[in-house]
Amino acid sequence: MGQLARRAFTLAALSALATAPGAAAAVAGRPRAGAEMRGVWLATVANRDWPSRRGLTAAAQRRELIAHLDTAHRDRLNTVVFQVRPTADALWPSPYEPWSEYLTGTQGRSPGWDPLGTAVQEAHARGLQLHAWFNPYRIANHTALGRLAASHPARKHPDWAVPYGGKLYYNPGLPQVRAFVQKAMLDAVAKYPVDAVHFDDYFYPYPVAGQTFDDDDAYDRYGGDFGNRAAWRRDNIDKLVKEMAAGIKGVRPGTRFGVSPFGVWRNAARDTRGSDTQAGVQTYDDLYADTRTWVRGHWIDYIVPQLYWNIGFAAADYAKLVDWWAAVAKGSRTQLYIGEALYKAGAAGQPQAWRDPVELSRHLTLAARHPQVRGHVFFAAKDVAADPIGAMSRVIADHYGRSAKPPT
Repeated sequence: MGQLARRAFTLAALSALATAPGAAAAVAGRPRAGAEMRGVWLATVANRDWPSRRGLTAAAQRRELIAHLDTAHRDRLNTVVFQVRPTADALWPSPYEPWSEYLTGTQGRSPGWDPLGTAVQEAHARGLQLHAWFNPYRIANHTALGRLAASHPARKHPDWAVPYGGKLYYNPGLPQVRAFVQKAMLDAVAKYPVDAVHFDDYFYPYPVAGQTFDDDDAYDRYGGDFGNRAAWRRDNIDKLVKEMAAGIKGVRPGTRFGVSPFGVWRNAARDTRGSDTQAGVQTYDDLYADTRTWVRGHWIDYIVPQLYWNIGFAAADYAKLVDWWAAVAKGSRTQLYIGEALYKAGAAGQPQAWRDPVELSRHLTLAARHPQVRGHVFFAAKDVAADPIGAMSRVIADHYGRSAKPPT
């Protein structure tokens, strides 16, 4: 079986779990106790959600951004997770990194306005929380240092960069890299009253068959206290998470810190503490992200595992994974939200279950059985706005009949 990679799967279709008619509506009629996360990711990398293309005028970019915030408010969502550092660049005037190319088409060129500052202000004006979404280590979706802006830190420190899988990454094994990326991200936290800092699932890159992430020199220099390279790599990511959590609290107390990892920590066949899955990627072993420890130790304030599979999917069943994550979060102080694959609803090449507009609503019905699940975040904003088969509309009708405050 091929690897289960994030955000897109092409394995054979399996039947969805049967749900009794009206079950979702029954839950919808009963408001959930307390606050509830109702979030949406607003992705900027490769102009996925916003802006719709590079080189729009400042006024047009602003109009598109406001439209996404208005849509979230209309749909009774309460949180927008806005990607502000997609590729070691910035969607605010940063003294450390260049302006993102996804704004003007040229990395380092000012768009003539402040997208992050505007997003925070306009989100709060609509009663929405704004979570600033950073990718710590991805530099570029290509391997040519010469294509980066002349001022780019990777141009000044080429020894920090590792080409892998057709992309460039900062080397997480270098302490100076870890210190720099934190400084770059905390600049935004210091300048803007963001409600949270958000990391996605990219730590060490997803494995690419036949390729090796070349961190030999860093391992030789810094890995002597570890029994193997995998343990050293996990420690590098652990340090990033712990140091970033401390940095956020030091810069802006009260700002939360959350992570949205790939949905499988480890398969049970590999580790008895793992989930009943057969995923080709495991965050602990492949991305060197020990997400279970981060939750159990309350290193982070919330976690949003990307459970981007349908109910009944053989290799990674949504229902089994919700059970597993609820058990991990039980008794911890880390809040659990579920990442939902709205983008799969009606999409070509997806299992048959995703052609049913009710599949996503069934997810929320099932998750509501677990008191540890405090809400959901939908990928992504463009799909919330388009809603091609009405899956989001069904979620709203069945579950979001009234507004809700986000958890704090």
